[in-house]
Amino acid sequence: MTTRKTTDEGSEVAGLLLAAGGGRRLGGRPKALLTHRGRPLVEHAVRVLREGGCTRVHVVLGARSNEVRARARLRDCVLVDNPGWERGMGSSLRAGLDSLAGTGAGAAVVSLVDQPGIGPEAVARVLEAYTGRESLVSAAYQGVRGHPVLFGAAHWAGIAATATGDRGARAYLKEHAPEITLVECGDVARPFDIDTEADLAHLE
Repeated sequence: MTTRKTTDEGSEVAGLLLAAGGGRRLGGRPKALLTHRGRPLVEHAVRVLREGGCTRVHVVLGARSNEVRARARLRDCVLVDNPGWERGMGSSLRAGLDSLAGTGAGAAVVSLVDQPGIGPEAVARVLEAYTGRESLVSAAYQGVRGHPVLFGAAHWAGIAATATGDRGARAYLKEHAPEITLVECGDVARPFDIDTEADLAHLE
């Protein structure tokens, strides 16, 4: 499944996993620590990015980050602490993109820790559509944009400037909609979120 994707200049495509949330609707259980296939969910999400072809994975942590570090096997990842995680996904996205500055990465594939139905096949398809630092690529499900999304490095500053609250990159992507390459992934992935107690049924 691994598809290593680089630019002509050799710069890598990194994986950026947003895993800082506190699970407010789950009784304050951080989603990174939910159990999936016998291990913390954050481990599964990291493995998806690696098997999908990302050469480097940065993981943004927030709620109970010390416990996540202690329980999850994340030795080969770059761990990024977001002390402002309670302000929403936008702060985690900014922290993650900032951590990638200066690494030489030409793009970042951004995924969310609470979407275990999205596997390496979807990541690999998004990577295949990458052409360089100007790329904007998104998985789509029956034509509707979802995750993972790929942000070429040329867009990072603009995304960070507009990422506020729980909106993440939504405003930037709306403004740049004509530039986004949509890659249909509905046949290989299910884009549900683990948000409520009922959603826990999706975990194995």
